Amino acid sequence: MSCPANSEKEDGVKWPLLISGTLISRYKRFLADVRLESGEIITAHCPNSGAMTGCSQPGRKVFISFHDDPRRKLKYTWQLIDMPTSLVGVNTMIPNRLVAQSIKQGLIGDLLGYSNVFTEIKVGKNSRIDLLLENSEKDRCYVEVKNCTLVENRQALFPDAVTSRGKKHLVELQGLVTQGYRCVMFYLIQRMDAQGFSTADEIDPGYGRELRKAVNNGVEILAYDVRIDYEQIKIHRQVPCNL
Repeated sequence: MSCPANSEKEDGVKWPLLISGTLISRYKRFLADVRLESGEIITAHCPNSGAMTGCSQPGRKVFISFHDDPRRKLKYTWQLIDMPTSLVGVNTMIPNRLVAQSIKQGLIGDLLGYSNVFTEIKVGKNSRIDLLLENSEKDRCYVEVKNCTLVENRQALFPDAVTSRGKKHLVELQGLVTQGYRCVMFYLIQRMDAQGFSTADEIDPGYGRELRKAVNNGVEILAYDVRIDYEQIKIHRQVPCNL
C-alpha cells in the first residue's frame, strides 16, 4: 500500500510517499527490518534514538518512505507505526519542525506574539536549545522540544528511557530563567490517544524530580498532541500536564 502526499494547501508537515509493511524487528537503535507487502525484506533507518517503549513491537504495521539519494546507505526511513488506538510518529526529526512551523502560524496560544523563530540556539559552552523566539521588543523565549510516544492508560509519559541529556536541558533552562528569560519545555505527543501528560517516574525518577523543580523555578511546561493521517501530521490541541 502506498499513500500519496497531500496538497501544499494544508497546514502541518507532509509525509513523503509512504509505503506500508510489517515490522520484523528494531535493533541497534537506528535499524529496523520491515517486510513489504511484496514479501521483500528491507532494512530502514529508524530516526529515533529512544527506547520506543510500547511502539516498536514486531508484527505491527508500519509506514516507511523511500529516498533515492546515492549518498544514503539506507534508502528507507521509518515514519509511522499503526498501534491499536492511534497511528504513532516515530521520527524524532518531526517535532522541532512541526512546533516551529505551528508557532509561526499562530497555532500555539501560549507562544503568540513572537516575530522571529530561530532554531538550534547555542547556550552555555557545549549545548543547544531547540528554539529561540523573539519579538520586536527583543523579548526572548527559549523553547526546548521533546518527542513523546509512550502512552499508558491514556496518559502520555516522558521519558521512555533514562535521559541525562534531558535533565541537562532542564538545568540549562533554569539557568536562563535566572537571567530574566522566558523558558518553555514543550512536549509534542506524536499520537492521538493521550488525555494528559506526566513524567515517567517509574522509568526515570530523576527526570521527574528535575522537571518539577524546573517548573517551581519558573520554567513553563506545554504539552500538545497531534492529528496524524497518511498524508501529514498537524498540531492539534493542548493536553493537561499532571506533575
